[in-house]
Amino acid sequence: MNAPALHRQTRLRPAWRKARGLGALAALVIVVLLSGLAAAVVRLGWSSQTGMAQDVTSARALRAANSGAEWGLFQALTTGGTWTSCANATQTLDLRADTGFIVTVTCSSTLYNEGQTRDETADTTTASTVRVYTISAVACSSTTSCPDNSLAANVAYVERERLVHASSR
Repeated sequence: MNAPALHRQTRLRPAWRKARGLGALAALVIVVLLSGLAAAVVRLGWSSQTGMAQDVTSARALRAANSGAEWGLFQALTTGGTWTSCANATQTLDLRADTGFIVTVTCSSTLYNEGQTRDETADTTTASTVRVYTISAVACSSTTSCPDNSLAANVAYVERERLVHASSR
């Protein structure tokens, strides 16, 4: 046998040649892990931004409901108001131009006897009555009326209610 031919057959390969393709596999694993991390960061940012937008819209709806309650109190308690007896009166305020919300204001009242008052000069007593008003203002992001049960499952739908009790004294 030829000596150089024998030497070629028994020659050992270097160790780095045996691990061929391992670098490509490691790079692929790293790319997959980094893309998963990037997707998680994007999802977290999106849900945070959506939550913040819902908080702002909810605060605006509460302010619209407060405005509706104050308007209802004005209608019930002042002489310029139209709800002096407040017999289940309901009115829808369209505040979409200013706030983006519709407010449904409802008023009901109950008359209570609260003791008697004595007129010393006429020597008579009369029943003292107090009218208690209940004003309900529901603000929502609907286009028709509040509350809107058909839109309640929608992510963009917001509804807030303000309930106020007041008396004529």
